[in-house]
Amino acid sequence: MTDVDIKEFLDKKVELFNRPDFIANDPISIPHQFQTKQDIEIMGFFAAVLAWGQRKTIISKCNELIQRFDGRPWDFISAHRETDLKQLLGFKHRTFNDTDLLYFVAFLRHHYTHFNSLEDAFLLSESAGAGFMMEDSLNAFKSYFFSLTDFPIRTRKHISSPLQNSACKRLNMFLRWMVRKDGAGVDFGIWHRISPRDLVCPCDVHVERVARRLGLILSEKVNWKTAVELTENLRRLDADDPVKYDFALFGLGVEGEL
Repeated sequence: MTDVDIKEFLDKKVELFNRPDFIANDPISIPHQFQTKQDIEIMGFFAAVLAWGQRKTIISKCNELIQRFDGRPWDFISAHRETDLKQLLGFKHRTFNDTDLLYFVAFLRHHYTHFNSLEDAFLLSESAGAGFMMEDSLNAFKSYFFSLTDFPIRTRKHISSPLQNSACKRLNMFLRWMVRKDGAGVDFGIWHRISPRDLVCPCDVHVERVARRLGLILSEKVNWKTAVELTENLRRLDADDPVKYDFALFGLGVEGEL
């Protein structure tokens, strides 16, 4: 297939999957329960970090987490007392446990004490006149995330970075949710200082499988270079919004059309 053929095919699939009825069975349904920007950011972040395994289980565990936050994540994180943290004990999803959760809460409280939005945490790599580069942003975010004193070593595995040569699927998915603006009602588009053109496509097993069939990925392993390779090829189809094709690739993979 030529680029023109692939673009025409994937554009139609974007229209098919990038619509509100996509939300219910996807982890993005978790932040869609909220209206306040900080609640959307917080639960979007948790939903993305916990997004491995069956989507039904991911959504269930995130809803459990909302209940443990008394239904008000931002209020809980910003104003909790030490005794309130007891209600977080016992939370577990796969290898993410309450030790990890308590540190995440501590970091988020620290961050929101100094900033009004979680977007600022992804802008720390920018220097005067240097411009935005996602690779630098994600590396700087991980350093910042673990900048609190006595962070649990075990928790580091839950935040990936290009420096580890990770594809950073979960963080890239979270950034897609927060940054993309298209009016379709799925992605939120509540962040305005990071451009959709700078996003990197989340590269999960469904996306990878379909992208390989379409010749959008040639590298053998799935790592940061793979995610960048895929995104660069998607930019040939839409330079301003390459990651919109995540909907098409993921949807095709889940439905097994290719």
